[in-house]
Amino acid sequence: MRLPRVYPILDTESLQQRGIAPEMAAAAFLEGGATILQIRHKQHWDRATFAMARTVAKLCREAGATLIVNDRADIAMLLEAGLHVGQDDLSPRDGRTLMGTYAPMGYSSHNARQLSEAGGEPVDYVALGPIFVTASKQNPDPVTGVAELRRLRALVEKPLVAIGGITQENAVEVLRAGADSVAVIAGLLPPLEGGPATAQSLRERMEQWQQLVKTA
Repeated sequence: MRLPRVYPILDTESLQQRGIAPEMAAAAFLEGGATILQIRHKQHWDRATFAMARTVAKLCREAGATLIVNDRADIAMLLEAGLHVGQDDLSPRDGRTLMGTYAPMGYSSHNARQLSEAGGEPVDYVALGPIFVTASKQNPDPVTGVAELRRLRALVEKPLVAIGGITQENAVEVLRAGADSVAVIAGLLPPLEGGPATAQSLRERMEQWQQLVKTA
């Protein structure tokens, strides 16, 4: 699997805090050049949430982009999307059994042991983090840091996604340390104390990221 340099994550809690509909964010990021999106919803999946995800899946299909669903293999299967699992979720092998041979799959890791073990799992890419302090996850794992990312990169041959606290100010450093892609949540959104986001402002933010990573 060839990953784009920027991997936007639609974290529904972060979007809700800013009054942004996930469908609007998805459309804006795709217009700004995103070729992969992940839906990350840690609360209960009700009908409205699934309807939102189905709309995002349709937008991704129309744009020729890959959609990944965090944690939920059942939702991913219904949407004909890919799946991303964490250390405490469904095992990658069980996920692969459900998803089939060709669905894209990712797996989170947080340290050297987990990263090494992930290399032998039936997944297409591995995520490592948090690289920096992050506010988008409750009870996050210890910060990895760029130096450790650089050291650990040799432990796995699969494409590596760096995640956690990545901003426009540090993304190039992370990519130069060996990450193939940077997963971004808050870095694509306006600050919590800022004004309301528009589709245009979100698209422009995505375009800024696309230009930024070209320098890495």
